[in-house]
Amino acid sequence: MVDAGLVVLAAFVSPYRADRDAIRALFNEGEFVEVFVDTPLAECEERDPKGLYKKARAGEIKNFTGIDDPYEAPLSPEVRIENYGRPVSDVVSELFAQLQGKQLLPKSFQV
Repeated sequence: MVDAGLVVLAAFVSPYRADRDAIRALFNEGEFVEVFVDTPLAECEERDPKGLYKKARAGEIKNFTGIDDPYEAPLSPEVRIENYGRPVSDVVSELFAQLQGKQLLPKSFQV
């Protein structure tokens, strides 16, 4: 897809740095952009429509990221978005603005 000039956005809960580094290693320099959507755990729990965090806290779900399994925040992502107390539309607009500002997305790209 990169060879075809396509921009692909993929969202993953990827709690371990080593896993993210392994994925980055599959790409040439500049082809992989790590975006850290920085959302505090309390905000994740408050937004949780399925009640998964509550179940994890009650011990009903084991190895849940952020509860009884670690989350290793990125040390130097290309893009970092603070995602709390903001509408999703604002977060998306900031994401595309940062990508364009860092010349990681063409200026002609429209949100």
